[in-house]
Amino acid sequence: MTGASYQLPLETAARACPVCGTAADAGRVRYGERLDPARLDRFAFASRKLPELMHWRLVECPVCDLLFASPAPAGQALAAAYRDAGYDSREEAQYAASTYGGLLREVVPRLPAEGGVLDVGAGDGAFLGVLREHGFDDLVGLEPSLAALAAADPDVRPLIREDVLRAGDYEPGRFRLVSCLQTVEHLRDPLVTFQTAHGVLQEGGALFVVCHDRRAVTNRLLGRRSPIYDIEHLQLFSPRSLHALLERAGFRDVELCRFRNRYPLRYWLRLAPLGRRTKRGLIAALDRAGVGAVALTLPVGNLAAVAWRQLPA
Repeated sequence: MTGASYQLPLETAARACPVCGTAADAGRVRYGERLDPARLDRFAFASRKLPELMHWRLVECPVCDLLFASPAPAGQALAAAYRDAGYDSREEAQYAASTYGGLLREVVPRLPAEGGVLDVGAGDGAFLGVLREHGFDDLVGLEPSLAALAAADPDVRPLIREDVLRAGDYEPGRFRLVSCLQTVEHLRDPLVTFQTAHGVLQEGGALFVVCHDRRAVTNRLLGRRSPIYDIEHLQLFSPRSLHALLERAGFRDVELCRFRNRYPLRYWLRLAPLGRRTKRGLIAALDRAGVGAVALTLPVGNLAAVAWRQLPA
């Protein structure tokens, strides 16, 4: 996990709540900024990394219950950070994709019979492979990280664009399903992204979202020692704030659930609130003992949502 020297994108700007627009000054500062640029490397903006337990100044919105960073990295600085981020989580991506595929199983029969699927924040394309197993064949992935794209399987890589979701990129009604998995926390403007997703969905199509649940027992007990408190995360959701975001984006019939994740023991240890040197030593010991790859299913505070674009009345 050792990376080359890394220049933290320090260009930041104040912002209001990105869900409901409430001014940051109206909220309570839950945690002050905790940053040490000297401890960051090229994995600082990588998925499923070894947590640094650093974060921006985090404000709790009194209206929608979102916890959001203000100030936060400006758009161009953020885009550059994700483009240049490292990637070393191929195994964990496969486990996550399998879990998300299980959550999607009951949704698939309720979708329109035809239309494409768009995966926003596709990483190395692991979930696109799961979607193929569900019978989808018109697949598009969007991913800004060059290292993640380079790690994609050769048969999946042509499906992924080095890009983010922007209004006007796709015609209205192009897709029957849009997925956004462990990505919404990273977006500078999640409301605009989800409004765009709503516009490219067919009537009767769905947005499938997975994110951290800051109100989950595990995350409340750990507090800022939870790995969800990270410089990558510009906002953290609760069921209430995620529901509010989806409704403001135009979705109805929002279905929320908490779920369990399945990962190898070495990955669970990576997330534990221990010192980095200690964790690296313990992970190496697990692998030497031949048990680092043993998979374990745990409830660690994640939230899934399916939100529907309603048919006309």
